[in-house]
Amino acid sequence: MGKQGSPRSQRPEFQNADLFLGMGEYSLRGPETLPGSDPSIGRRISWGDSHCNSKTVLLHGLKHDSAKYTVCKGVYVGRRYSCLRKHVKSIAFMVGLMSFFLLLHSLMMSIFYLGNLQNHPAQRNSSGLKEEDMGAYTYEEKIPIQMYDRLLNLATIALTEKEFKQETSRLWEEPYWKASAWKPCANKKLPTNLGKFNKNNGYILISANGGLNQQRVAICNAVALASLLNATLVLPRFLYSNVWNDPSQFGDIYQEEYFINILKDEINIVKELPPHLRSLDIEALGSLITDADLVKEAKPADYIRNILPLLLRNGIVHFLGFGNRLGFDPLPSKLQRLRCKCNFHALKFVPKIQRVGSLLVRKIRKYDAARSMLDKELLGNFMPENPSNELDAVSGPSKYLALHLRFEVDMVAYSLCEFGGGESEKNELQAYREIHFPLVIERLKNSSPISPTELRKLGRCPLTPEEAALVLSGLGFKRGSYIYLAGSHIYGGKSRMDPFTRLYPNLVTKETLLTPQELAPFGNFSSQLAALDFIACATADVFAMTDSGSQLSSLVSGFRTYYGGGRAPTLRPNKKRLAAILLENGTIGWNSFEDRVRKMIEEGQRVRVRGFGRSIYRQPRCQECMRKTH
Repeated sequence: MGKQGSPRSQRPEFQNADLFLGMGEYSLRGPETLPGSDPSIGRRISWGDSHCNSKTVLLHGLKHDSAKYTVCKGVYVGRRYSCLRKHVKSIAFMVGLMSFFLLLHSLMMSIFYLGNLQNHPAQRNSSGLKEEDMGAYTYEEKIPIQMYDRLLNLATIALTEKEFKQETSRLWEEPYWKASAWKPCANKKLPTNLGKFNKNNGYILISANGGLNQQRVAICNAVALASLLNATLVLPRFLYSNVWNDPSQFGDIYQEEYFINILKDEINIVKELPPHLRSLDIEALGSLITDADLVKEAKPADYIRNILPLLLRNGIVHFLGFGNRLGFDPLPSKLQRLRCKCNFHALKFVPKIQRVGSLLVRKIRKYDAARSMLDKELLGNFMPENPSNELDAVSGPSKYLALHLRFEVDMVAYSLCEFGGGESEKNELQAYREIHFPLVIERLKNSSPISPTELRKLGRCPLTPEEAALVLSGLGFKRGSYIYLAGSHIYGGKSRMDPFTRLYPNLVTKETLLTPQELAPFGNFSSQLAALDFIACATADVFAMTDSGSQLSSLVSGFRTYYGGGRAPTLRPNKKRLAAILLENGTIGWNSFEDRVRKMIEEGQRVRVRGFGRSIYRQPRCQECMRKTH
C-alpha cells in the first residue's frame, strides 16, 4: 500500500503482447477506501486505456511479422514470457492481498475503538449527569458532522504521507529546556517559629460542592484559611449533588491519616468536632456561611473582618459550598506555600484508586516503563520501581497522549455557540438551556446576545472533536498515535467523534481498557472515576487540553509542571488564535496551517513564572512552591 507521492516499484517493461494481455485483468489499488480519506489519496495503478492503444499496435505488428522468427526462438521467447507472466501475476496478487488486509485492519480498528467508546455501558454513566437528562441530547444517531471538510481532507493526506516517516521526538518533549530548572520545594521544613500557633480560635467546617477537582481546590483553600484564622480544621466533607450523584466522602478518595500527618506542623486537623459542639445549631448561631455571603476570590482582609469575629464568638464556622471563595493574590507567602503543600504533597489517593489507576496506566503503556516522579507521587508503590525485563514492544507503542476533550452537552449549551448541526442542533440546545439554565434564558431576554460567529472569533466556543483532531494533525502526531480520552460524554456521540476517529482510530478510555470487574468498585462514584482520569492524564507522555478553564486540565497541568522535571509537555490551544486559523479553512494551505498551529502551541508552552492573581494550582512556578536551580 503506497503513500501518495511516495516512490513505487518500477513498472515492468512490456515487450510482448501476451504479457500485457495476461496482466489486463489485474489492478493494484492504493488506500482509496481508508477511513476518512479522500478518494484522490489512493491512486489506482492500472494498465488500462492509456496503454491499450500502443500495446494493441505492438500486438498487431507482432502478428504480421511472426515469420521473421525461427521456431526455436519462438519456443524460447514463449517460455520466457510465460514464466514472467506467472511471476508478475503472483506479485500483483500478493500486493493486492496485502493492501486489502491493511485497509481491513485500519477499518476494523476504527470501528472497534469507536464502538467501544460509544457503546460501552460504563461509559454511559461516566459523565456524572443523569442519564434521563443526557439521553435525549447525546445518543441520538445522526449523520457525521464536519465543519472543515477541506482541512480534514488535507489532514488525511498529510497523515497518509507521514505514515512511514520517522516521527519527530520534539512532539513528546518540552520545547524549552528552562522548564527543567524548576524543582519542587513546597514540602521543605520550616523553622518552628513559622509553623502553627499554639492558640486555637475555634473550628472550621467545610462542606465542598462540585466534583473531584472543585473539591480538591476547596480542601486546599480551607487549609490556607485555617492557618490564616488560626483555627482547627475539621476533615472536609463533600456535598451530595444531583448532578454528580456521588456520595463519596474524603476518606473514600484521599488517605485521611496521611493528609493529617503531612500538615501536622502547619495546622491542627481533626476528623470530628468535639462532643460539646456536635449538637449545636450552627445556622441559628449565625455561623453558617454560604457562597452568597462571600465574594468570589475573597481576600484575607475579608475573612479577618467578617469571619474571624463569628469564629471567636461562637467557636465554630461552617462554610457551605466554598467554591472559589479565596483569592490567589494578595496572599501571604506562607499561605501560598501551604496551598501548594496541600495540593502536591498532602492529598494522596486511597490504595483502591492507586491500584486500579496503576493497572490503567500499565494497560495504556502496554508494558512496564521506568517509574517517573509523577508515577511515584500519584500511584505510590502500586507502580513497579523498575521496568519489566520482558518488554512487549510489538503489541503497542511505548508513549501515549492523554486528551481532555471538553464537549459535554452542558458546556456546549451554555456556550451559546453553533457547531454546524443546523436547525435541529439549535433547537436541541435551546431546549436543554430552558431546562437546565433558566437564568441564562432570562439574561438573554434582557440583553443583546453576541452572535455565535462573534463568540467563536472571541475564543469562547468549546473545541469540537474535529477541531482537536486538526490541532493534533497540524502538530504532526501520526495516525497511529495512541490516545487516551478523558472526560464525560461527547455531545452528539458518534456523529461528532467520527472526524476524530477517522484521523486517529487508536482511541481508548478507562471503560475500554478496564474490565467490568475492575471498574465495579467505582460504579456510580463519578468522583472516584474522575480520579482515574486524573491519574491517566497526569502520567501521560503528552497531555492535551481543549479548555484551559477546566479544573481537571488546570490541576493536571500543574501536577505535570511540579513533578514533571521539564519532561512532561502540555498542549494548550489558544481558542481565539485557533478560531482565526480555522476561519481560513477554504483557502489556507496545509504547510501554513501546520506552521501557525505549532507556533500557537509553542507559545502556550513557554516557561513562565506565575503571574499576579493566577492559580497556584495550575502555575506553581513561584518562590512559594518551586525553586529555580540555574
